[in-house]
Amino acid sequence: MSDAKRKPLVDAAESETLRMRGNSLHGNRETLETPSPKVGEGRSEKALCRTADMYVSRESDGPIVPEKRANNAGPKAAAESVEGRGLTKGNAEQTLLVPDAVPERRGMGLLGIREAAKRDKTMRFTALLHHVCPELLRASFFELKRQAVPGVDGMTWHEYGRNLEERLDDLHGRIHRGAYRAQPSKRAWILKADGRQRPLGIAALEDKIVQHAVKTVLEQIYEEDFLGFSYGFRPERSCHNALDALWVGIAHHKVNWVLDADIRGFFDNIDHEWMLKFLEHRIADRRILRLIRKWLKAGVSEDGQWSRTTVGTPQGSVISPLLANVFLHYVFDLWANQWRKRQARGSVIMVRYADDFVVGFQDRGDAERFLRDLRRRLEQFGLQLHPDKTRLIEFGRYAAERREKRGEGRPETFDFLGFTHCCGKTRKGTFTIKRKSIAKRMRAKLQKIKMQLKRRMHDAIDEVGGWLRSVVRGWFNYHAIPGNINCLDEFRTQVQRLWRRTLRRRSQKGRVWTWARIQRLTKRWLPKAQILHPYPDERFKSSTTQGRSRMR
Repeated sequence: MSDAKRKPLVDAAESETLRMRGNSLHGNRETLETPSPKVGEGRSEKALCRTADMYVSRESDGPIVPEKRANNAGPKAAAESVEGRGLTKGNAEQTLLVPDAVPERRGMGLLGIREAAKRDKTMRFTALLHHVCPELLRASFFELKRQAVPGVDGMTWHEYGRNLEERLDDLHGRIHRGAYRAQPSKRAWILKADGRQRPLGIAALEDKIVQHAVKTVLEQIYEEDFLGFSYGFRPERSCHNALDALWVGIAHHKVNWVLDADIRGFFDNIDHEWMLKFLEHRIADRRILRLIRKWLKAGVSEDGQWSRTTVGTPQGSVISPLLANVFLHYVFDLWANQWRKRQARGSVIMVRYADDFVVGFQDRGDAERFLRDLRRRLEQFGLQLHPDKTRLIEFGRYAAERREKRGEGRPETFDFLGFTHCCGKTRKGTFTIKRKSIAKRMRAKLQKIKMQLKRRMHDAIDEVGGWLRSVVRGWFNYHAIPGNINCLDEFRTQVQRLWRRTLRRRSQKGRVWTWARIQRLTKRWLPKAQILHPYPDERFKSSTTQGRSRMR
């Protein structure tokens, strides 16, 4: 490398970086930019960690409106497929300093990482582990759930907090000495809505703390990379944001066909080597990559028996959602965004929440070609679409009229994030998308309530009433969207009937529980069915500024 290509680098992340040039078709040519002696002086300053950086702005990089144009305008995005490459040597061990001992400079802490990632989309960060400081570990500890089930170590949150400072200092030392060892996840099974069981991996408490700290650091980078139509497990984004974006996309764009797709066993089939290669696009700190590899290879413990894991990341771990988003960012998001710009003839909108995504098309030919190409794309990375949860249906503003002309029935519906989406009309006769709670899931929820009421049959009425209030309120908090009032009323009525049936079976005096009396009781304890969420247009506009994100 000639000296002419060398130039001093002063970035907000205070790290040496590798600038990547090229694309996925031709190998990436990398030039190492060595920091000047001025930057090298006092290198221990980059070990400074400020707790305030935990709360930096976490706004999206692109608009939420799903349209044919790229959601992430700016420098060229990273290549869709990557090839293996050797990693640069990690920086030497850093010494932690007292925050007040070093003057504040631009580029210090987590905010500096985000600024650097935003400024240069090709930057590779070589020094990140020093941001995992005792202050960040402490903040990560308090972000964990207090009553979570312990992992294989049996350590609870309250027990760990008795000697918190000593434990965190020891944990911090082990992390930076390389003595930290990831423990296997404890296998647990939960019942899904369709009757099947979903495997969960419960990590040890110290693993949760370290994973949360590393996730906090990596989020500063990848929140600048993720595209606007990605919503799952991201800061300041929720299921309702994805639902609003989908509603706005279908209602205000030319959508005639909808592809409702789901990746089969996604979390259990993530390829570890591909995962690490994708991370290397932005992360060149070998210590961070080594930690992630430890978590991926830690294995699973079930009934005292340890089993090795060669693929997948455990659902339930703190780091898994971020890793899943990174994996799908390169496997699906970048590819799909490029496909709609280069190959789509008509308008294309898309919304993705984790491994569940919906793509709307103006042209049927585009939809069929996209589905065919998507299958081939996923096969390259060891994934496949779920045959029962992937459908291409006619949906949109003119679907009902066209199907009526062909002598067919009403337009088909699709499920997304707990709601059944239907083609409907407003009172004025204009097209709208109606969203109702999935009937199967509501029945499953009522069945769980029935079983709990049976166990609480002889508990005090006030105690049972308080519990039912929290259950119904939790259901309403998610499902109380515009147009779903009938389902809310039905859910409340069914809970009322189940409670009455339970009270009548408490003793031989069950006849005293008349319907009028149970109505007075439920009026006291159960919240009324009412809409709690705004209309999609209102909430969507509140999160954007004239069709652009706040970051622009």
